[in-house]
Amino acid sequence: GRLAPRVPARLDALGIAYTGCSTNALLQTLSKVGTKLKLAHAGLPTPDWSADGTGLDPDARVIVKAVWEHGSLGLDETSVMRCEDASHIIVARTLLHRTDHFAEAYIEGREFHAALLERIWGVEALPIAEILFEGLEPCVPKIYGYDGKWTRESAAYVATVRRFGLEQYEPELAKSLKRIALACWALFGFSGYARVDFRVDLTGAPFIIDINPNPYLSPDAEDAAAAAEAGLSYQDLIASIVESSLAFSQDSARHASCLRIA
Repeated sequence: GRLAPRVPARLDALGIAYTGCSTNALLQTLSKVGTKLKLAHAGLPTPDWSADGTGLDPDARVIVKAVWEHGSLGLDETSVMRCEDASHIIVARTLLHRTDHFAEAYIEGREFHAALLERIWGVEALPIAEILFEGLEPCVPKIYGYDGKWTRESAAYVATVRRFGLEQYEPELAKSLKRIALACWALFGFSGYARVDFRVDLTGAPFIIDINPNPYLSPDAEDAAAAAEAGLSYQDLIASIVESSLAFSQDSARHASCLRIA
């Protein structure tokens, strides 16, 4: 995961256009801990966290995550634990997956994904998806982990479903989540497409749990589903990403030309 920005950086150096977020945006969101620091400094809501599992309420529940990796690597129901157990789990998982881990306060509540798409006229917040956890045992933590996303035959995958309609049945919550998501877009200087994942606690307070520049774009993924809900075909979605990239490249070329003339 740490190497991801090297590809666009090389394309920048070669003057080759590409779709999605810029090298700088990828660098800013590469570390989940660094991303959370930026969110906190900007006054945007994100759960409390600890790099080594200390400093949080020892009786509270936390979720242990990878710092650098995406796609929910290593995340399952065992990732949620009492804070007092987090320190040695962070060490164990860092060794197991050969990548750093940290602890984040676990937000009991609902999960939402807000996909953002850059259009010719500006960035658009697509319909918000709520992730429902159906058929799981009551004692199992409700998280959208690795199996829920990728392992089709797993109980977690079958039990995890997506629902739209928040804008109709809870318009104020939808408006709040979209406002925060667009603030994240501006904060990190995103382009092309991105997604902001939220948990909303039992009091209705939203928390940003993940920032996703260039989220996966398979036809059954969240962004494609959100685009379809907005009336965009999969081809329309990809075309919009390409068009926004071409417009950005042309603007950059004009800017570079003006600099050379000056």
